[in-house]
Amino acid sequence: MPAFPGLGHVAITVSDLAASTAWYAKLFDAQPVLDEDEESGNFHHTVFALDGGMLFGLHTHTNPASPTPFDERRVGLDHVGFACAPDQLDGWVTRLNELGISHGGIKHAHYGSGISFRDPDNIALEFFAPPPA
Repeated sequence: MPAFPGLGHVAITVSDLAASTAWYAKLFDAQPVLDEDEESGNFHHTVFALDGGMLFGLHTHTNPASPTPFDERRVGLDHVGFACAPDQLDGWVTRLNELGISHGGIKHAHYGSGISFRDPDNIALEFFAPPPA
């Protein structure tokens, strides 16, 4: 059996594609590499290319479900964690502060350390560093 692969991309559904694209462009300090309607015509996607070959997509659907705020307590996505080294966490605190993005500061646990924050749709995001080896 081959080794199980890492994630190649994450796609989240957003309520306001323009606002979310601008917000994530600032967070990622990058512009999307793709911005198009899906061939089926059922959704539009905007995609950012992140370091390590990871793609991060924003979707809007032509027939969206009723709008309800994101809540990680519902079945589905809990949060998206961006990997970083422990010595990078202070830099991410500074970057989030510069962007005016509210966050919970660095929290330490036996399984690692992280900074939790939310996007414009309240989707939970995190910078996460495993414990030092």
